Amino acid sequence: MHTTIPTPVEKLFINGEYTLGKTTDRYDVISPATGEQIAALPVPTAADLDAAITAARAAQREWRKLSVADRAKICHRVGDKIAEHVAELAALQTLEQGKPLAESIADISEAAELFHLHAEDALRLFGETIPSTDPQKVMYTWHQAVGTWAIITPWNFPFLMFAEFAAPGLATGNALVVKPPTHTSLTVLKAMELLVEAGVPAGLVNILPGEGDFGAKLVAHPGIDAIGFIGSSATGAKIQALAGLKRSVMECSGNGPVVVLEDANMQRAAKAAVDSAFYCGGQVCCATERVIVHKDAQDAFLEAAIAYATDTVKLGDPFGEGVNLGCLNNEAVAAKMDRHLAEARDRGFDIVMGGGRADGFATNLFYEFTIVNNVAEDSLLSREESFGPVLPIIVAENDDDALRIANADALGLQSAVFTNDINRGFRFLQELETGQVLLNESNGWWDINMPFGGAGGKGTGWGRIGGIHTLRDMTDLRTSIIHIGD
Repeated sequence: MHTTIPTPVEKLFINGEYTLGKTTDRYDVISPATGEQIAALPVPTAADLDAAITAARAAQREWRKLSVADRAKICHRVGDKIAEHVAELAALQTLEQGKPLAESIADISEAAELFHLHAEDALRLFGETIPSTDPQKVMYTWHQAVGTWAIITPWNFPFLMFAEFAAPGLATGNALVVKPPTHTSLTVLKAMELLVEAGVPAGLVNILPGEGDFGAKLVAHPGIDAIGFIGSSATGAKIQALAGLKRSVMECSGNGPVVVLEDANMQRAAKAAVDSAFYCGGQVCCATERVIVHKDAQDAFLEAAIAYATDTVKLGDPFGEGVNLGCLNNEAVAAKMDRHLAEARDRGFDIVMGGGRADGFATNLFYEFTIVNNVAEDSLLSREESFGPVLPIIVAENDDDALRIANADALGLQSAVFTNDINRGFRFLQELETGQVLLNESNGWWDINMPFGGAGGKGTGWGRIGGIHTLRDMTDLRTSIIHIGD
């Protein structure tokens, strides 16, 4: 390993300073790739939570008084600082998360861009003048920060998803109390040095890693005005039960269907589906979780997918040269893969590539890229989000059948369809019940300007991550009415 990894910060971050807090209890952070302890973090107490929220609320009252232009300048400086330290932050993230270094570099680079993007978005978060039925009234709308946000983010993109809330939140005048992922908090903690250097006021961003029950205490705290959450639908439902009527942005699980029709470009479809199935070890909410293939395309798609995966996927040390599939982050994800593939074997599905944990590594969290053909639509591989490097192939009789299978799932985050017929493609764009639908592009495609979130009525949450849409969700739309005359 030749990459320089910065020394982890083994403290909380409260009111602009690193601190051990009020506890002597610690928990270990273990590298999923090596099994070695890389840090021991303090377990935050109720007193630490109170201190962080008190600091955040005080800082927010002053922060929102700044002009938008002044806040934007500081956000731009944060983006610059992060961009200057991409290499070391990426190395630390790969150490704690297990994804390939190239992916971590992309994550941190995109996080830096988010601070620049949202700095500019905040300058264009316009209101409007509304005609009144009363000639003596002038009405106009404007956006104001909600206040102090509890932010809870997942372990698959520990720094990027912090930035997805931090950048728009700060740009619009909010304060944040962040519970980063329990065992992937080190990159976010280290980056607080950069936010301080950029001029982010003390107290405005507070970082308190902890176990799941700490997240519940954070959400329920009376000093929290709103909640930003990215993670599983099961956890999201628990958070919402605790949150009550507090404002929230919830981006939850997906079970992304990719529909491949018989007239599609099979090489393009196979490449897109495979890439999205193994990126970040398949541990992505918009990963290819199910490929629904028209019966007349099954053989061609399968052949193309096997050929592309054989030539492309390289499993190994996440710091290794050319490696694009690292280890899974934790045993729970690996065990879920085991369970899904055990059922596949029991039911006689065709495991045509991979199929289990890989030997020869320091931990047993390295999983082979796996392709399973002839998967039943009522199976675990179809009905549950596997969240691992697996490509299940389900056969559909026709377009109606493909839509039925795709929409039968309880989750509705992101989907894709491959066809060279614009009429058929447009039908799927309209009728697939997901927040985003891509035509002839990978289910895992994402852009920092893109409004990303779930479809209404399904268990994938509400609100949008990306572009100016998040700024709108993290502010209140205020209306002012002025009486003119006597």
